[in-house]
Amino acid sequence: MPKASELKKGMILDIESAPHIVKQVECKSPSSRGASTLYKIRFNNLQTHQKLDKSFKGDDVLKEADCNRVAVQYSYLDGDTYYFMNTEDFTQYGINAPDLEGQLEYLTEQLEGIVALIMDDHILGIELPQSVNLSITDTPPAVTGSSATNRNKTATLSTGLEVQVPEYLAPGDRVKVNTVTGKFMSRAST
Repeated sequence: MPKASELKKGMILDIESAPHIVKQVECKSPSSRGASTLYKIRFNNLQTHQKLDKSFKGDDVLKEADCNRVAVQYSYLDGDTYYFMNTEDFTQYGINAPDLEGQLEYLTEQLEGIVALIMDDHILGIELPQSVNLSITDTPPAVTGSSATNRNKTATLSTGLEVQVPEYLAPGDRVKVNTVTGKFMSRAST
């Protein structure tokens, strides 16, 4: 059972006997001494899709939802539904785009390392791998003669995600991106 201070985006918790996914975590440190840090959490109810905002103290203990974690691979998109395949028994699970808000820009076909959260044979959400490799599709050319400084530029990746990358990278290069922070980590090995 996680404490409020350990919550991360994408975790599934049991709130009032309904599964809720953590969509946003905001930490507020109090200005007075002796006061505890507050965590303002935005949840989405996975059954009714309603938003829920709650505040917790850092040491409040919350209950994880009783759902199975299954290793899946992203298969394909059909209309507005994204399909994932269980890597052990090849079962297909479909989930609508709004339920994957904030995660879509990291999905590429055949992406592995994804964990699906399954309850009653329905997919509630996914947990992405810590990092993904994506190709740069568009970025301005490097400025010549500016090698003395370590400058960044904006690059558009194959999924439409925009990140800041070092100036020496060009379209066609593959980069590793952190799925939690959305930031460039390194050049991806090919």
